Amino acid sequence: MLIIDPEKCIGCGVCEAQCAFGAIAVVEGTAQVNDKCTLCGSCVDNCEVGALSLEKGEPGDRADLSAWAGVFVYAESRHGQLAQVSLELLGIGRKLADQRRVPLAAVLLGHDLAGQAETLIAHGADTVYRVDDPALASFTDQLYADTLEELIRTQRPEIVLAGATAIGRSFIPKVATSLGAGLTADCTELAIGEDGNLLQTRPAFGGNIMATIVCPDTRPQMATVRPLVMKAVPPDASRQGQIIDLPATVRPGAFRVEVLGSVLAEQDKVKLTEAKVVVAAGRGLGDEKGFALIRELAELLGGAVAASRAAVDAGWIDYAHQVGQTGKTVAPKVYLCCGISGAIQHLVGMRSSETIIAINRDPEAPIFEVATYGVVGDLFEILPKLIDHLRRREQCANGRR
Repeated sequence: MLIIDPEKCIGCGVCEAQCAFGAIAVVEGTAQVNDKCTLCGSCVDNCEVGALSLEKGEPGDRADLSAWAGVFVYAESRHGQLAQVSLELLGIGRKLADQRRVPLAAVLLGHDLAGQAETLIAHGADTVYRVDDPALASFTDQLYADTLEELIRTQRPEIVLAGATAIGRSFIPKVATSLGAGLTADCTELAIGEDGNLLQTRPAFGGNIMATIVCPDTRPQMATVRPLVMKAVPPDASRQGQIIDLPATVRPGAFRVEVLGSVLAEQDKVKLTEAKVVVAAGRGLGDEKGFALIRELAELLGGAVAASRAAVDAGWIDYAHQVGQTGKTVAPKVYLCCGISGAIQHLVGMRSSETIIAINRDPEAPIFEVATYGVVGDLFEILPKLIDHLRRREQCANGRR
């Protein structure tokens, strides 16, 4: 919360003038804060007399860590469907909950959520807190954050997990800030330590090292996890669980943003994160013309086209195709990478692939260290031959029909 020291405040009005949310007003010579405050801290930075300070979360809650128990998974739902990462989080959440001997709960926010709570239970949730409200039909970070924060304060889970998606990255940090909790973003591994704390592992320093982070002094311990890093458990339709319906938390000022419409971007024939075969290319293509070969090969294999950051930064292909630390994470059955050196930033996004085939002229390229099969050679000699072979095989198959 925002603390105002009346002994230090001189009523200068600087905080009132610079507050973008109209959360501060000078009344009878002293600044006062209302419920529009977002805890952004801008007023604290601009107060020359030090009359303002932030106290994050509730000290009474943080002092007694034993009062917090259980694992929460935020189950993201968009356009009437559960995000795959939600099911993946239930997989790791189930393991963590069993280790801690606590229940696993899913939090489902949105509108017209019929059937989704049952799916979450089938994938491992013991309880589903469902908030099905027209106000949640369109995502806004303030309203979703308020609703999740209120539920966390009431139920007090010791661990809260969410997907590192556009939505998760948008509002989960806001929840963590309001609770005064620690948050580790883009985790690739989660485990329970010997002391019972959550071990949260993520790439750091540009992906050059893997850092394991713990939050021993605050609860809940919060983490966002990259899609396709964890494995979803197979659904069990016989599992029994509890579905608890709750109202949305609508606080004053929650509707500062109005959603006028939602436009779905045009998708490729095969979605990158769902493709069983991915053909990727990097700087080794030389220019954007080389992607004609990549697209042709991907089409013959029934796969999707991907790229390294170097190719995207060069303007050869759209960012939607980028795989790596700052792009998408994929885990296809076959990942065929052409002209990609294998920097750790790229490996983070594709190393979970079942079979990795690498084509590169440099025999010392790091990509060969993780590749299942490696081909040292010029991709402009190899790919045309491969494409020709696949076309002849396709023609033969069609001739036999």
